Amino acid sequence: MKPLKVALLGCGVVGSQVIRLLHEQADDLAARVGAPLELAGVAVRRLGRKRDIDVDPALLTTDAEALVTRDDVDIVIEVIGGIEPARSLILAALSRGKSVVTANKALLAEDGSTLHEAARTGNGDLYFEASVAGAIPLLRPLRESLAGDRVKRVLGIVNGTTNYILDKMDSTGASFTDALEEAQTLGYAEADPTADVEGFDAAAKAAILAGLAFHSRVRADEVHREGITEITATDVASAKAMGYVIKLLAICARSDDGRSFGVRVHPAMIPRSHPLAGVREAYNAVFVEAESAGQLMFYGKGAGGAPTASAVLGDLVAVGRNRLAGTRGPEESTYADLAVHPMGETVTRCHVALDVADKPGVLAQVAELFAKHDVSIQTVRQEGRGDDAQLVIVTHRATDAALSATMAGLRELDIVRAVASVMRVEGDEQG
Repeated sequence: MKPLKVALLGCGVVGSQVIRLLHEQADDLAARVGAPLELAGVAVRRLGRKRDIDVDPALLTTDAEALVTRDDVDIVIEVIGGIEPARSLILAALSRGKSVVTANKALLAEDGSTLHEAARTGNGDLYFEASVAGAIPLLRPLRESLAGDRVKRVLGIVNGTTNYILDKMDSTGASFTDALEEAQTLGYAEADPTADVEGFDAAAKAAILAGLAFHSRVRADEVHREGITEITATDVASAKAMGYVIKLLAICARSDDGRSFGVRVHPAMIPRSHPLAGVREAYNAVFVEAESAGQLMFYGKGAGGAPTASAVLGDLVAVGRNRLAGTRGPEESTYADLAVHPMGETVTRCHVALDVADKPGVLAQVAELFAKHDVSIQTVRQEGRGDDAQLVIVTHRATDAALSATMAGLRELDIVRAVASVMRVEGDEQG
């Protein structure tokens, strides 16, 4: 049968592994698709650069636009990342009726609606399993397997770099700086780790997950985002002493009335008995809670060349089958058009450590301020004496706006020397 021709944009860590798998599994892929998959060309920035895999020089080109618009190209794989030129190249391919497989979470979170519309009008597919959680089959279950169910919440660890850092801080007592340097040495963190440690990467993934789960469009700038750069070894040790572990979580949750949902990324304390607490090193894990299916957990390698390439090839097989059959995969589902409610309306719990004056009446004043803002205290304990006196408080569930107002009020009390730390608590519904 006539082969399906594939154009590859990018030959870095992921792209080189895509090429390897296309070669090594050529016969199996042909049998699964129903036709051979033939690499038509590979767009790169520099032709003479040394690569992780041998590539036929005749396939290499620096003219990516000419490659994706070739009449003989059927499918385009984009693994260069970033917004531009990826967006223009994908749109050029889709407008000409080609199907696209991409791993570009930043672009999907910023301008996914434009890409989906281009796929619809061009009559091509847009698949993006590799954009979230690497090799873990997560997006297709949300997009297809759970299409007949009502998803209530998605909660998980979707960034391997931050999970590695927090895991090392928890297991060895290392500082954030030392754990980050180790992650960089091992290749888990980039030289500039901002996208990971400040939560931008996880926020883009959360936007994609929320859009699929709640059938609504979500942009990355609608996701509440906090990073882990302010987490100290003391915070980690304090959580450990209480039977908790700190993780950077992506949380997408439907409101009780079902009319809106919240999307947030921030560090949180979770009980060590929670399954996510045992997710170590650079692994990812995501919980999906649906009304009929109940709780589902997806776990595996969330990054890396081979795992991500595995997800790309899975999409490539699906897209290839569709082209041979003259059909398309599922389009973007935004029928619900739910609103993203602000972080202030989100109901959470908090762990608060206060450096306080060691004198009578301190607890009463603090408790009065919490009550003023309708924040109920679940537990409180005092640690240390004199200049080391500290109150450690865990609240019941309250709106984030109420908790923020409470923290602002605490900073104005004469008896409070400092708000030492504030950490949200997740995964324990007893409060």
